[in-house]
Amino acid sequence: MNAQQLFTRRAAAALALLLTGAAGAADFDVTEKSIAQLQQAQASGQVTSRQLVEAYLARIRAYDGAGPALNAVLRANPSALDDAQALDRERAARGPRGPLHGIPVLVKDNYDALGMPTSAGTLALATLQPLGDAFQVRRLKEAGAVILGKTTLHELAAGITNVSSLSGVTRNPYHLDRVPGGSSGGTAAAVAASFAAAGMGSDTCGSIRIPAANQNLVGLRPTLGLSSRAGIVPLSASQDVAGPLARSVEDLAVMLDATVGTDPADASTLAGAGHVPASYRALLQPGGLRGARIGVLRALFGKDPDDADTNAVMQKALEALKAGGAEVSDAEVPGLEALLRDTSTIAHEFKFDLADFLAARPGAPARSLGDIITQGLNHEALDATLRLRNTPPARDTEAYRKTLAQRSALRAAVLAAMSAHGLDALAYPVLQRRPALIGEPQRGANCQLSASTGLPAIAIPAGFTADQVPAGLELMGTAFSEARLLALAYDWELAQKPRRAPFSTPPLVGGRAPAVRTAAIDVPLVAQGDALVRLRFSWDGTTSALAWTARLAGARQGDAVLALALHRGTPAQPGPVIAHLLRRGATDETSSLKLGAQDRQALQEGRLYVQAYSTGAPLGAGRVPLDLAQAAK
Repeated sequence: MNAQQLFTRRAAAALALLLTGAAGAADFDVTEKSIAQLQQAQASGQVTSRQLVEAYLARIRAYDGAGPALNAVLRANPSALDDAQALDRERAARGPRGPLHGIPVLVKDNYDALGMPTSAGTLALATLQPLGDAFQVRRLKEAGAVILGKTTLHELAAGITNVSSLSGVTRNPYHLDRVPGGSSGGTAAAVAASFAAAGMGSDTCGSIRIPAANQNLVGLRPTLGLSSRAGIVPLSASQDVAGPLARSVEDLAVMLDATVGTDPADASTLAGAGHVPASYRALLQPGGLRGARIGVLRALFGKDPDDADTNAVMQKALEALKAGGAEVSDAEVPGLEALLRDTSTIAHEFKFDLADFLAARPGAPARSLGDIITQGLNHEALDATLRLRNTPPARDTEAYRKTLAQRSALRAAVLAAMSAHGLDALAYPVLQRRPALIGEPQRGANCQLSASTGLPAIAIPAGFTADQVPAGLELMGTAFSEARLLALAYDWELAQKPRRAPFSTPPLVGGRAPAVRTAAIDVPLVAQGDALVRLRFSWDGTTSALAWTARLAGARQGDAVLALALHRGTPAQPGPVIAHLLRRGATDETSSLKLGAQDRQALQEGRLYVQAYSTGAPLGAGRVPLDLAQAAK
């Protein structure tokens, strides 16, 4: 069969699928699927782009507002289904445009995208309609991508925990009590949860890299000038960049290929002219780590006890880089701590850059940062920060000029150190410690080095802490060395296979989240006799919630309950008490708890059991496993 015959056959299959629907399309599982896999499924006639959109929307319905309630997707694109169907017709008639044809993606809601407001996460701009598509959104559409919707972000992109006056808080799908990071936390949580194939974020100081690290993703902060910021709500013009987050390096490269390039509307992209290869994806090859020289910036590793778990993950990752063929050794930028100090331009530029952006949009509901604050249209968590950033009387101040000079000195020192040691990249943790618990501040961010130097940095999944929270390693290169950073990350990924899906968003069953499992067991209260505790329990794997009702039955005087305890272990191998299901002296109790990663795994492996203790049997009358296999599905 020649190429023309093959194309004709595929086109006919695609058209038939579009008109009649595929027999197995309703069962097509998009969870953790790569862009290449989704493209192949469309090419073979297994699924249409419209059905991919439907599949992702079903996952959003199941897990974003319900179940674990991630709150990562702010709004769906009302034209997504129609856009996908149009792309299906185009595929049938002319074939695909390229790797992104028909692929659903999400964009952070500081990008302009026609048909949806550009809120930047603030109530003040909830109805701000864009004049057109942001440059990178337009490029995605031209490549055939379907804009599935907009994701939540830290309000005005001004923080790294993802809280806003418009959407509230977003949850980390790996640990529902922890933040996803920000400001692109909605994009990261959504991509990790397979709400889309990939997503777009922006990074002023860690806003791509931190969420990527916190969600076991790959995220790239490109060199300033590689990609246009036109049509994106600004935070700081001299630090803002925008780019993709993805579950794999190849997917990241596909998204990067579609979105980089010179844009007359963004003068910074003139510096990128001549630095963009024909395809980043085509340059990905095994062996990228062999002979690479990587310098470890120990000055950016945490030194507090709370940083120990992350440091252990980083050390293992560095050893794995060595095992992959890289030369890894400690590096030093003399005076780094002092050089980094006061290099952020956000406080100097934000007020003015935002005002300029709003002035160019007739009918904007707010005209300035001061308007937003005065009307109380910002979240309380940002109030002090926004008020401080609204105080500069002018953009061009002596303090601002000193900051710019300090940035130049920092960049020169970093490049000199890298050149002196012949380094391809500097390595350090994205965050020195775990993602913060929701409502608490995030400490230990290493975002400023790349942001203040304008040099590119990629966050790669480094592993998981003891409580199964993702951690990320950052690799920073020289200007426009994105291809080299991607090569290092790709080889790392091939060897380590670090991607792991979150527990809270498993594959759907019949288009819905897996059903809550319920079961009933009897736990003997005494060794002899009919005294027992009747325990009915339920398990929701998407929220890690174990709920129960325990009632005493057949007990006589002298058989008073000391405890009905949940243990980690096995019936044959005792283990510690991790919770009480019936308290001392009680006859019935209904309650619930959320199991941590260790206990969640123990439950799934049949290593949790229940034992009753009474005055008649103070050491327990018999262990009964909490067996999910016996639970109704």
